[in-house]
Amino acid sequence: MHAVDIIRKKRDGGILTAEEIQYMIEGATAGSIPDYQIAAFCMAVYFQGMTSNETTALTLAMAQSGKTLDLSAIPGVKVDKHSTGGVADTTTLVVAPLVASLGVPVAKMSGRGLGHTGGTIDKLESIPGFRVDLESEEFIRQVTNLGISIIGQTAQLAPADGLIYALRDVTATVESIPLIASSIMSKKLAAGADAFVLDVKTGKGAFMKTLDDAVELAKTMVSIGAKSNRTTTALVTDMNQPLGMAVGNALEVREAILTLQNQGPKRLTAICIALAAEMILLAGVADTQEEAREQVEKQLQSGAGLRMLEKLIAAQGGDSKVVHDPTLLPQAKFTFAVKAPADGYIHGVDPMQIGVSAMRLGAGRETKDSPINLAVGIVLEREIGNPVKQGDTLAVVHADREEHISEAERSILAAFEIRPDKPEIPPLIYKRITSDDV
Repeated sequence: MHAVDIIRKKRDGGILTAEEIQYMIEGATAGSIPDYQIAAFCMAVYFQGMTSNETTALTLAMAQSGKTLDLSAIPGVKVDKHSTGGVADTTTLVVAPLVASLGVPVAKMSGRGLGHTGGTIDKLESIPGFRVDLESEEFIRQVTNLGISIIGQTAQLAPADGLIYALRDVTATVESIPLIASSIMSKKLAAGADAFVLDVKTGKGAFMKTLDDAVELAKTMVSIGAKSNRTTTALVTDMNQPLGMAVGNALEVREAILTLQNQGPKRLTAICIALAAEMILLAGVADTQEEAREQVEKQLQSGAGLRMLEKLIAAQGGDSKVVHDPTLLPQAKFTFAVKAPADGYIHGVDPMQIGVSAMRLGAGRETKDSPINLAVGIVLEREIGNPVKQGDTLAVVHADREEHISEAERSILAAFEIRPDKPEIPPLIYKRITSDDV
């Protein structure tokens, strides 16, 4: 078997065997196939696509390219949740404690933020003392005893994905649904869960800008899950404006706490309830969607999810008092209110603009090695559909350097579209996709 023959076959529209795909991934991981041939392979896939079976074979080969986590010692059905990324997407910090409070084990590995999207691990690290680097045995023991643990992804899981993604990033082959789907699902499979709930974002602030592309990606990942004997459900959700109102690490932790106190933003709360309900449905704790939602809402209203978050923080060395006193989280030196320039209604809040503005304040990374400021960010005061008067506060900038404030103000004002007529509110959830749909 030779790499050039496999590249040529895919370039010409041929369907690769699982063995041919395995050969390419093993070669990439071992370094026996050079980068330029892996890059050529990615470009061939970009132009020719892959069948469902090819994409599943690619995913499994990548998942098996390194260490895999065995969660079988943890009782119950382990359900993992993944979001394709967005702005003010604080769902994991709300959903994981809610689900765990219902007796469903949550063994979650999460990533760091890059670009305009935030990372769960960075948010957790804004809690003083919180450890995200537990060893596998400690991680499994905590989930077994407490029912929940959230840690950072390790380089040993699906290492082929890291190698291939780095090449895709510099060869203009990122926007390929088979390559995106296999990248996401290989890490999920390697992390050992029994079932997956996927939150696939669509819109201005999402990786998948159009609904059709988001649905195709969702269906591809659900199909991979089904073919890998993992029950998988996907929700295609809106990212035409930030999901929550807080953008920035400590600010988002504070918003997650408010949400678990049943005082969070309506959109964020609604998505969290929907995702948590899907997770407990897959775990067999509820028989119907309606029953699942009722159980989740009960946990939210009773404070059970908040108490579980408090236990999670304490178990991983963090200061659990932040749950009752969010001022213990990192605080920015300066705050500045951005005012509405005219009367009208909010027609748009560009999530990309808001996310990039927060990143430039220091809340995110332009490259994977960029330093991050856990205190800074933006708190929105208005969303699509809200009426405003000239001089009303649109957002509050939290900054550590005064010279950053004027640039953030300009960017935030550019993100808000104010018009005199009342707008249509975009849907929050566009589609629900299960294995029956693929």
